[in-house]
Amino acid sequence: MMHHEFIANSQLNENALSRKRSSDNSQANLNQDNAGEAGEASADPKSQRRKQKREASAKKKEHKVASEMQEMKKLEGFLFGPLHSSVGFGKEAAEDTGEDMNEDGAFLSKDQSFVADVILHEDNEVGREASMNDEEGEPHETRKPVWIDEEEQTAKINIARTNRLRKLRREEGEILVSGADYVARLRSQHVKLNPRTEWAELGWKSERDDSDDESDEENESVRAQGRGANGNNILLSSEDAVVRSTTKLLPGLLEFSRLIDGNAEDPSNGPITSVEFHRNAQLLLTAGLDKKLRFFQIDGKRNTKIQTIYLEDCPIRKASFLPDGSQAIISGRRKFFYSLDIVNAKVDRVGPLMGREEKSLESFEISPDSSTIAFTGNEGYILLVSSKSKQLIGTLKMNGTARSLAFANDGHQLLSSGGDGHIYHWDLRTRKCFHKGIDDGCINSSALSVSKDSTVFAAGSDSGIVNVYNRDEFLGGKRKPMKALTNLTTKVDGLQFNHDGQILATFSSMKRDSVKLVHVPSLSVFSNWPPLKHNLQYVQCLDFSPGGGLMVLGTAAGKVLLYKLHHYEHA
Repeated sequence: MMHHEFIANSQLNENALSRKRSSDNSQANLNQDNAGEAGEASADPKSQRRKQKREASAKKKEHKVASEMQEMKKLEGFLFGPLHSSVGFGKEAAEDTGEDMNEDGAFLSKDQSFVADVILHEDNEVGREASMNDEEGEPHETRKPVWIDEEEQTAKINIARTNRLRKLRREEGEILVSGADYVARLRSQHVKLNPRTEWAELGWKSERDDSDDESDEENESVRAQGRGANGNNILLSSEDAVVRSTTKLLPGLLEFSRLIDGNAEDPSNGPITSVEFHRNAQLLLTAGLDKKLRFFQIDGKRNTKIQTIYLEDCPIRKASFLPDGSQAIISGRRKFFYSLDIVNAKVDRVGPLMGREEKSLESFEISPDSSTIAFTGNEGYILLVSSKSKQLIGTLKMNGTARSLAFANDGHQLLSSGGDGHIYHWDLRTRKCFHKGIDDGCINSSALSVSKDSTVFAAGSDSGIVNVYNRDEFLGGKRKPMKALTNLTTKVDGLQFNHDGQILATFSSMKRDSVKLVHVPSLSVFSNWPPLKHNLQYVQCLDFSPGGGLMVLGTAAGKVLLYKLHHYEHA
């Protein structure tokens, strides 16, 4: 009995002890939990602040990136249109950018300083519809610029301070321009120096046939017949393909660039003695002592050779088109000369002239009306030959030797000079000299040239001096020239005015690079001509194109140098 009670008491004690241990453990766990919660509660404000800062910083960065991307998209859309999306022309793009867009979805802006506006379209069909609408004259909305630089209107730019800005002047005395005008002139200058190509124009279609073989054959036959790339006969055309420049040429620096040689496809084996443009500005004649007369179609890129004519018994000293473009006259140190029918490519030998004993007919001039050819003869005689019948129709007699000739007043008058230092004015209707005057400081005259409007003429001498006269003042008795140009130091072999009389070219064949271009209104020489980096060699002849945009120089090395004058837009 006692034994059983002892066992029961021990079991009760053990149960009580286990309950006490479990209660102590639970109390300890509770205390630990409370302590942890208290620790977390005490640390919560700092961690929350750090967390909030991190979140705020992340949101700020995201907002900044999003705003930058949106600005980039706006700028990209403004410049190029919605190029990267395939949406329906401005619907979603307008929502993104908040801008109103026209029906084509492209941002259109107009700049009057540009020659042409460049418009990018996403869809070819829409582009064609837009161009058709423009042709029909339908009005379309014009957008205002998004941003205007107010300083452009108030800023003043000095365009006369440096040489590279003087080309932007429109008047010689112009100094200050506004910022907006300065930007417009820079853009216009860029367009002038870098003209757009035809294939980049909207609506341009090639004229070439589908078959390359047929096209090549047609091109060969066209060139053989003296026709241009578009099939037009460049020899028969009397059309004036020149848009006259209305702006004044400024003195100082001349803008020009070197193009491929005019006779690059067939250089001459001897000196070039004559170069001349046809009246349509596309055909160039070259002749030389190699007895060959060559014709080239001038485009500034390839300059295709059209035809070569070989004259076996005549080294060519001079060749020239009739102003009407129907014939070419070729001469040398012979008693005879040649006439070339341009259209039929037929060469006729003419001479010797009836009743004359001249051994050389190498120097001549053709009247602007294409009716008369004037040759310098022996002992001061000037021989007048009809361009139609090729017969001698009259003679004029100077006191000294006749060396140079120039027509004036549409061919009704003739100027001549020679060994006596005088300049004669002849009336070809009466065949009489109506004025004779001394060329100031000249002993032997060597060259004459008259401007196209016959108001100014220039006379060159063996000493290299070129006198420029106002013709009305000279005929009125004034002997002093407007200007005596002393830039050449050897015999003046040639003088040539361009089509509008703003440039006078002077050259001497006796000295290397001896070519000067004169700005006629100011009577000053262009300081950047001849170009230092270009070797002109010994120039024998030169000519300007009918529109003044091109200039060619024939050299003793058999090359025809071709230059583009940027002031004149067309050849």
